[in-house]
Amino acid sequence: MTFKAPDSLAEQIAHHLAERIIRGELKARERIQEQKVTQALNVSRGSVREALLILERRHLIVIPPRRGAQVAELTPHNVKSLYALVIELYILLGKAVADSWQVEADLGPFLVIQQRLQDSLQREDINAFVESSFDIMRAAFPFSNNPYLQETVENLLPAISRTYHLALERRKGEMGQFLNTFAALLQAIIARDHQAIREVLLGYGEHNCQLVLAALADA
Repeated sequence: MTFKAPDSLAEQIAHHLAERIIRGELKARERIQEQKVTQALNVSRGSVREALLILERRHLIVIPPRRGAQVAELTPHNVKSLYALVIELYILLGKAVADSWQVEADLGPFLVIQQRLQDSLQREDINAFVESSFDIMRAAFPFSNNPYLQETVENLLPAISRTYHLALERRKGEMGQFLNTFAALLQAIIARDHQAIREVLLGYGEHNCQLVLAALADA
């Protein structure tokens, strides 16, 4: 594989490695050797090092001193900690949309995403379904007008994506459950009901966290 666009080379490399981690091609604690990546992708070692730092910031790898980069573990503690934080961030986004939308057209992007999710469910396309589910958060960013919230969520999404793939590969029927949750969330947003938004997302977070923990136990 050959990459172009030097100004975004590290991001491209990071994305390539992230996809392999998220889909389970690179396993927990597996070493990621700079030289092998450099040769396999025909890129500079400096770009690979920068890409690894990006992946570390996104919680997909760890770089212990003098031991080199390795894929981060998905432990029960890490999963619980991740969901405890990310659901609170989702709640902030949900409340921001509820407070900020003015006319029905403002909610149009969410309805488009809802249809894409439905199409992905019918095709049983897990990759497309997960990516569309994250588009929900990205569609909410403009309503929050909070760059710190956006950056934090973006850095956590790859780790969350990894847990989604782990769970959905084993239980494809959960895609339908997610669609029902999203529909309930949209209704709460339309009603500008902060309490309902919180309850829907807390319930979703707990359900999905338990799903991931069960998948870990089965692995």
